[in-house]
Amino acid sequence: MSAPAQPAPRRGRRLLLWTLLAVTILALVAAATVVVALKLDDTSDEPLPAGIPPQPALVTPDPQVRPVAANAPEPTPAGVTREIADELRDPALGALTGQISDAITGQVLWSRNAGTPRIPASNDKVLTAAAALLALPHDQRLTTSVVAGTNGQIILKGAGDPTLSAQPVGADTFYTDPGRIADLATQIRRSGVPVRSVAIDLSAFEGPTMDSTWDRRDIAGGDIAPIESLMVDGARVEPLDEYSPRTPTPGLAAGRALAKALDVDGDVAEATAPVNGQVIASVQSAPLVTRVNDMLRYSDNVLAETLSVELAVHQGLSPTLESGVSAVRNTLQQTFAQQWEGTSLHDASGLSYANRVPAELLDVVMTAASGPAQPKMRPMLDGLPVAAGLAGTLSDRFDPRTNPGAGWVRAKTGTLTGVSSLTGIVQTVDGRVLSFAMMSGGTSPAAARPALDAVIGQLRECGCR
Repeated sequence: MSAPAQPAPRRGRRLLLWTLLAVTILALVAAATVVVALKLDDTSDEPLPAGIPPQPALVTPDPQVRPVAANAPEPTPAGVTREIADELRDPALGALTGQISDAITGQVLWSRNAGTPRIPASNDKVLTAAAALLALPHDQRLTTSVVAGTNGQIILKGAGDPTLSAQPVGADTFYTDPGRIADLATQIRRSGVPVRSVAIDLSAFEGPTMDSTWDRRDIAGGDIAPIESLMVDGARVEPLDEYSPRTPTPGLAAGRALAKALDVDGDVAEATAPVNGQVIASVQSAPLVTRVNDMLRYSDNVLAETLSVELAVHQGLSPTLESGVSAVRNTLQQTFAQQWEGTSLHDASGLSYANRVPAELLDVVMTAASGPAQPKMRPMLDGLPVAAGLAGTLSDRFDPRTNPGAGWVRAKTGTLTGVSSLTGIVQTVDGRVLSFAMMSGGTSPAAARPALDAVIGQLRECGCR
């Protein structure tokens, strides 16, 4: 189905066992506190004057998931409501729906129209991540291969892995531990197979490469690329730039990268690899968990869509974008049937304005991941961006000077024109983990995001009893 034209989008984890193993919030800011000490000339060998303490050792950030105490005090709905009351009055929140819950007990502590379906923006990726982790093997990898054709032609066959990198061996890559074109080239040379031309096989995916509700301007804008089964560096033109424009021809770009690595001239063509052809090179992606977390950390739309197709193939569905959405729906409807009511998904990334998701569903998914209910979903918490952290879509939010949630909040952001959403977890000063989902609409994201951050940041200060 298609949606009415919309404005082009802008970027806007038994009780005791869980408390010993499950997530707490990364105390990144606290661990990285700057130690200030009076110090004389760095190069001086002179002793410090009497009464001046020696310079303390430098503090190094220690980004780890640490267990919470089993006896952390239990918050109450009245306590939570009281704690965030002032922040909820900010008109910048616009039309706000949301839910806050206790991750251990699952008790809803605060709710506002949480069952109303809203445009989730990239909070849609919380659902994609949850479905992938529930239904796919966590160690699953995708294998990109090169097959020998005829007359010196070799065929680069995609497997749906957009993390494959054209970066040289040893060079940085955007995604974590990807397969590399350079490794394929080395294996091809060692095989002894003569290479006169390079072709690409995109047959692993079928159907349209763009959803009908996406705006093709977002290819140049860096938000999406045609979803083909063969890509390098997420189809980025600038492979290390998160916001780089994407190429409109990802498969051809990958084939040209291999041809360049092999010093092969001539155009790259499309071809179908022989079913029983000789595989002369192959590389694997990082495990599923790693790719899910890369997708969440950087809110990568291309990776979200390919993960959904990977899930569809695992479920025996066709390898299409539409089936990817069906696979996410099939998986989560079985697990969260009650909260699914009213949900309508059009894509797996949240780029579409046709998506509708209630905050209740997002919060219940996050509660299940951060509490004892769904341990298979727990790894997604490691991929959630950290408030004021070193990387990810929250790195420039939750100012440590003014927001107590800095370093204590992990959350997935979501931004489209007029839409701001935030779903994640926060540890209170009493050591209790709360899950939350907040969805704001009708105001500028530039105003709504700080207002959302203020609400969630206040939960960090919450004894809430």
